[in-house]
This record gives sequence, C-alpha cells and structure tokens, in this order.
Amino acid sequence: MAAAVAAARAGRSTLLVERYGFLGGMGTAAGVTNFCGLHANVHGDIRRVVHGVASDLLERIDRLGGLNAPHALFGKTVAQAYDTAAYKIAADDLMASAGVHLLFHALGAGVIMDSPRRLKALLVETKSGRRAIVGRCFIDASGDGDLAAWAGVPFDKGDGNGNMLYPSTMFRLNGIDPGRAGKAWEVIPGLMLKAESEHRYRFPRKTPIVRPQKSGIEWRVNLTQLANAQGNAMDGTDADELTQAEVLGRRQIAEVAGFLREVPGFERSYIVDIAPQVGIRETRRVRGLYRLTESDVLDCASFDDTIGVNGWPLELHMKGDVEFRWPKIPESRGFNHLPYRMVVPEGADNLWVAGRCASMSHEAQSAARVTGICFVMGQAAGTAADLALAGGRTAAEVDTAILQARLESQGAFLGRDD
Repeated sequence: MAAAVAAARAGRSTLLVERYGFLGGMGTAAGVTNFCGLHANVHGDIRRVVHGVASDLLERIDRLGGLNAPHALFGKTVAQAYDTAAYKIAADDLMASAGVHLLFHALGAGVIMDSPRRLKALLVETKSGRRAIVGRCFIDASGDGDLAAWAGVPFDKGDGNGNMLYPSTMFRLNGIDPGRAGKAWEVIPGLMLKAESEHRYRFPRKTPIVRPQKSGIEWRVNLTQLANAQGNAMDGTDADELTQAEVLGRRQIAEVAGFLREVPGFERSYIVDIAPQVGIRETRRVRGLYRLTESDVLDCASFDDTIGVNGWPLELHMKGDVEFRWPKIPESRGFNHLPYRMVVPEGADNLWVAGRCASMSHEAQSAARVTGICFVMGQAAGTAADLALAGGRTAAEVDTAILQARLESQGAFLGRDD
C-alpha cells in the first residue's frame, strides 16, 4: 500500500495487484489486528518513528473509530491495535485519494522477462482469465518474494538449516466481561502452566499474546504455532503444507478458546472471527545489495543510504516459544537505520522488494518484518521507482540523496537526527 501510494502521488500510473478482495496483507488477511514497529524506545523515551504514508492510513482508521491508543509491551515499547473492518475501509479510501488503480482477486502466476535483468510483465490469474500486466517498474510486496523468485533473483529461506519462523493462525473472541477480565494477559501465562501441569491442556507455544481490541468485549488471541510432521515450521510457499497449516490452526484455536473460557471474565466468550489465512512470518528472503543483520538491529546500526528506521526487537518464533532480543535500553537510541540497498535485489534493474521478503538475515528479519517497517520499505520503493523512471536509471543507480530528500519532504523519519 505504501509503495503504491508513493508512486501514484508522484504522478505515475500505478496498479496494485491483490489476491484478496481487500487490502492490508497480514494485517487483515491474517488477522494481526496490531501495528508493531511504529515506535522505538529512544534512550528510554518511547517515540513514534514511522510516519509518511503510514500516518495517512492511521488517521483514516482513527476517523472511523477503529484505532486503539498505543499499549505497552514488556515495559520497553508499545504496539497499536486496530479494527480490521476499519482498516479495510481506510485502505480503500487512501488508494482512491492517491489515484492508485486496484486489481482485486488476482493471483500472481509468473513473469515475462524483457531480458535477464528486466521484467516486462506480471502474469496473474483472475475471474476474467489469465492476464499479463505490462509495466516499466515492479515492486514485489508479496511477502513471499514471489515476483522476485519468478524473475530469477536469488533468495534464502530460514536460518540456513531449513528452520523458518513458525506461522500462527490469529483469532478474535467476543463476549468478554472487561471489568472482570482486567489485565488478563498478566495472569494467563500462569493459568497455562497450571493447566499443563494438570495434563488438561497442551499448548503449542509458551508465550501467549491475548489483548483487548477497541471494544473491551472483544480480544485478539495469538497463541497458535504451526509445525509440519517433522516438527519444523510450515512452509508458506508449499501448497500442501499451507493447506495442512490452515486445518491445524483451526484445530489449535478450538483448544485455546476452550482453555480461555476458564479465565475470569472469559467464561462466556466465543470465537467471533478466525483469520482468512494463516499468518506467515517468514518464507523467502530476497538477496539484495545489502543484507540487514542481527548485529545491525541489536547495535542500532547507521547507514548513509537510510530510508527509515526499525525500532522493533528481534522476535524469534522458535519451536514451542517466542524469544525477544532487544538493543540496550535505555542506553541506546533503540532503532537501526534501514539501508536503501536492502530493497534492491541482485541482478534486476527494474524491480524492488518491500516487506518481509526484503534482504535480511533470518534473525534480522524477525524484527524488520513487522508492519511499521514494511511501511517504511514500501514508501521508499515506490518513491525510488519514480526517481528511476525520471532519470532513466536502474534501481541500483537511484541517487539516494535525492531519494532521502523526497522521503523527508513526505514526512518520513530517516533517523539521521535522534
């Protein structure tokens, strides 16, 4: 969305291709219902560090009454919940205001190349049949790096040993008594331990995320973990494993929802929504001109070609649990720069990647895959595509000083001034 808005506002004819009938990616289709990565803990002071197109979207969600105030996480940062229905309506409005053309219910199926380094068209399957969408610039924001992979760009998966971040299926409960539930997220971990010790439940992972939505009677639940028969993370690019993951996720949800009805205030709760699809955290990571690393995140690295910042910690969804690793807080500034080179893939002249499929190590991707950082990469990619066309340049040849000036004029924070 951020890429499309940035390109369209620059005056470019822009088409956003979406497999579903609504926008939002994992935020709506996978029911995340929670913006992570919009803020950073800067020397102990939690600040909003992602602006630009993201602000335009959040303001629209807020006007529809669908945006929560930021809530504390671990005493170190904040996240911000939203209503998925409001998000979908706000996203439509944002695209219309920017002049973005939309093609819904279109599933990418392949590419046509002009040359080994240049894409000519994206092939899509639609209800009207197969189409070829011809363009001069392409931005792969598929999450899975589909377009880049079809174009022959090299990529990596997992930690080098085949281990990817585990996916989850999100769901929401209604019918909660907010007065009795209180800060239920503080007592639920202890109740889980007790239930397991009594051999009444076996949870797929130890760390629960159970939080209220805008209305206190509705809560979101993130407590599933989806493994294949070998115990490894389900692969979101494997059709058979993705099918198995959908079924397993709903089975785990039924168990978790039954347990939660034992929590004070949740006795009359019921499942009001299961996300339309499994929430995928990691599949392909496209190899770019620079690969963001774990030390870049934890050491709050700076880059001359910064396009924005990441203030989210490493969030490693490993077998049976979630591990968070943080920069030094409050000693550090709490964010790392995101270099332009991480959205420029190797061996492709008119292609950019934005989102969780950008050029990162397995560990760094666990931080920079979250929504706020995806907004940063998308806005930069859309803006860079306009500059490339204007100057007759390849993606790698875009003048980053000009790109940075354009991004800052759009309200983006690049982290060059704490």
